[in-house]
Amino acid sequence: MTLRIEDYALIGDLQTAALVGTDGSIDWLCLPRFDSAACFAAILGSKDNGHWRLAPKGADLCSSRRYLDDSLVLETVWSTRTGSVKVIDFMPQRDEAPDVTRIVEGISGSVEMEGVLRLRFDYGSVVPWMRRADGHRVAIAGPDSVWLRSEPQVKTWGQQFSTVSSFTVAAGEKVAFVLTWHPSHRQRPECVDPYEALETSLRDWREWAARCRTAPGSPYREPVVRSLITLKALTYGPTGGIVAAPTTSLPEELGGVRNWDYRFCWLRDSTLTLDALLDAGYQEEASAWRDWLLRAVAGDPADLQIMYGLAGERRLPETVLPWLRGYAGSAPVRTGNAAVEQLQLDVYGEVMDSLFLAKEAGLPAQQHAWYLQLSLLGFLESKWREPDEGLWEVRGPRRHFVHSKVMAWVAADRAVRTLESDTSLRGDAGRWRAMRDEVHREVCEKGFDPKRNTFTQYYGSEELDAATLLIPRVGFLPPDDPRVIGTVDAVRDGLGTLGGLVRRYSTEGAAVDGLPGQEGAFLACSFWLADALRMTGRVKEGRELFERLLTLRNDVGLLAEEYDPVAGRQLGNFPQAFSHIALVTTALALGREEEAG
Repeated sequence: MTLRIEDYALIGDLQTAALVGTDGSIDWLCLPRFDSAACFAAILGSKDNGHWRLAPKGADLCSSRRYLDDSLVLETVWSTRTGSVKVIDFMPQRDEAPDVTRIVEGISGSVEMEGVLRLRFDYGSVVPWMRRADGHRVAIAGPDSVWLRSEPQVKTWGQQFSTVSSFTVAAGEKVAFVLTWHPSHRQRPECVDPYEALETSLRDWREWAARCRTAPGSPYREPVVRSLITLKALTYGPTGGIVAAPTTSLPEELGGVRNWDYRFCWLRDSTLTLDALLDAGYQEEASAWRDWLLRAVAGDPADLQIMYGLAGERRLPETVLPWLRGYAGSAPVRTGNAAVEQLQLDVYGEVMDSLFLAKEAGLPAQQHAWYLQLSLLGFLESKWREPDEGLWEVRGPRRHFVHSKVMAWVAADRAVRTLESDTSLRGDAGRWRAMRDEVHREVCEKGFDPKRNTFTQYYGSEELDAATLLIPRVGFLPPDDPRVIGTVDAVRDGLGTLGGLVRRYSTEGAAVDGLPGQEGAFLACSFWLADALRMTGRVKEGRELFERLLTLRNDVGLLAEEYDPVAGRQLGNFPQAFSHIALVTTALALGREEEAG
């Protein structure tokens, strides 16, 4: 049985993450980093591609599950005819090596448990050599080594190229399993105490969540805190980079080809991420993200990419893994992302806006940042008139996308505002003011359809684009401008789906993205619509849409990239940073609206 995407929950250690299903199986885990090859890849193939299930004998799905308080520690409960039991899953923040810890605890009666560990390195393609050593099960294949131990020791045996265990727990009894990865050429790291690690993890997460500035009585505090915890979990701790999602190739259409690797850091997310973190009170994380951004984009402005690796790596070659059949038969499964080679002019505006926001928020200044910004802006000045692939990374022809031009305006506008607010900085405000005015005139002349009173997807097009909902947010036009109101209405009517959600653009007919098939409603864009309704004075409608969107979260508060309103299922990579960022910014804006009366 293939679990739905929303049937998974996330655990992680701020360097990688795993997905745990409602059947007690970990079906996705990359070690040692988010972008490393997976050792559990069952979610993209079959159980033979690697998984680790721990559940009562003969049980199907769990009775309930939740995160313990404001943490990333998952508790899964099964009720059986002989008793009830819970499994606590988490990954302690690592000192040296990554650990996956699973603690089984009897609640009532007596429950017979079964475990199946099927390690398959290199995305489910390599069967390791298994042996015993010092009471551990040890798996080795090439550069990878994994050690499995239990406390107290549980009998395990080999069966069909997997490690199987069986044991019984009564009320109050506990059995802990710890799976540890390390490079095979190095010595095994020190063993962690699973119970001490649990207490430390819970304490650390609670303390972190308590820093959230959302009022304790706010109706949206729970979804905001859960989304912020998810964003923290998607952060690569050593560098501060935030991955778009911890997965690859979860499909935007079941059975389709729109399957991409999202285990990288996108510049398009930078402004919204910074805004969400700063607004919620997380200056340290915002500063780390800003510093990652500065390191990643350093160099020739002509070489600016739309995405980078966790440490700012530039080479992210796209490859197909033919031995994986894909989630629910959605092939191909890809690693890497060819969109890294695209020209997307909006990223220059994203970078300028992010650094402007960081400066306004009082983040510690970086002396070289302004000179880097001037260099980027100088390149954009000569390039903004060209067509590009746009925000949505179309794999069709380049076009003059309206959103890209608006973000070119943002880049010039933020330069002007920076120079006006800090006269000690070097720069020609008049030059950037002239560029800003020219871009604005052109967008209003060529990117606006006066007959329908809406901005379009690209110059000369009749197509719509949900990215134009951001026009008032970035300040291109005020929210009460008739053109903004007309655009919000056009997007809602023309790209709307069941339940008031919106697609990012039309994929019908000769789709602008050059790809076959359809996709679901884009959750971030649907949050943007809720915020745009608020900004244009329709606060009640915006709040109603926002609260409908909250009901689409899974049972532990997580969102994928998209949603199929007909099938009632989440689609795309999971959990998705972009969706959770949009949730946070919209919730905080609605909260301020309520406080203002």
